[in-house]
Amino acid sequence: MMRWKRSLQLVDVHCAGEIGRVVTGGVLDIPGATMAAKLAHINDVDDNLRRFLCSEPRSGPAGSVVLLLPATTPEADTGFIVLQPDQAHAMSGSNAMCAVTAILETGMKEMVEPETVVTLDTAAGLVRAVAQCEDGKVIRVTLDMPPSFVASKGAVIDTPEWGVITYDLCFGGVFYALVDVDQLGLTIAPENARDLAMSGVCLRNRIAEATEVRHPTIPALNGLAYVMFRSEEPDGAIRTCTTLRPGRADRSPCGTGSNASMAVRHAEGRMKPGDVVISRSIIGGEFLTEFVEETRVGPYIATRNRVSGQCWIYGISQVGLDPTDPFPHGFTLSDTWGG
Repeated sequence: MMRWKRSLQLVDVHCAGEIGRVVTGGVLDIPGATMAAKLAHINDVDDNLRRFLCSEPRSGPAGSVVLLLPATTPEADTGFIVLQPDQAHAMSGSNAMCAVTAILETGMKEMVEPETVVTLDTAAGLVRAVAQCEDGKVIRVTLDMPPSFVASKGAVIDTPEWGVITYDLCFGGVFYALVDVDQLGLTIAPENARDLAMSGVCLRNRIAEATEVRHPTIPALNGLAYVMFRSEEPDGAIRTCTTLRPGRADRSPCGTGSNASMAVRHAEGRMKPGDVVISRSIIGGEFLTEFVEETRVGPYIATRNRVSGQCWIYGISQVGLDPTDPFPHGFTLSDTWGG
């Protein structure tokens, strides 16, 4: 007879190949009056749930787990936090698309064709999602992303492996260092995923140690999350590879990274309202990023952007914890997890 001391229900979704498992039952709430406070509780006070869901044997190195929580503001349908192997994060474009797809395709909120609006309460602010719906399927999710800005353009760091590396330090929902991949002598291609992942995590750790990064209006959003490698395609698309601790490559084109990248293009005078850029992932998936308007965040000129893509549900699962399980908090090994 099964005797779980805890059980959770998840809808298993992928966004252009990037896994986002959405917790739809088993978590009542996380302490904190705001989503930023709930995020801080997971990262600073109690991260047992994150480790339980994101580590072996219940998970693997690829993908994230999305927590849907009671919203802390009446304008939102649900609260939203992303759990990953390194920590909990405020925002993720691919995971927000996964959440919206799960919410509508499982009937947590009634789907209205041709469009249904779902508003997410995130630690980076409210994210309005417009789901394009057809025959009971979400065929596209468009996110009004948090304002993105460039905190430092053309910053440099000296490394023993690659010499001086130039990067743009940007916010797109979390903080990124955007790095032209040719500086490492690599291209963004599936056969280079391992080298890109380990190099990106190494660079992220070096930059994070050397640079203090703080959001000017949301104190909870401090610290460098990721390095995203980039290159320009012949057709004008941006090839992207976000690298995630402890050592893997994002399978999706990366929504928050695409949002951050638009801020760089605006700072360079390359974009005007209404312009659209394609972000293309390491495996060829695509997001569209539309520059909506210029705004400000504290002292920074910022951009408001919309990022859109599509997700697919591939399973529904139940995860439980037997009281005698020797790995209640999970584990990771460097053979598959990297660093």
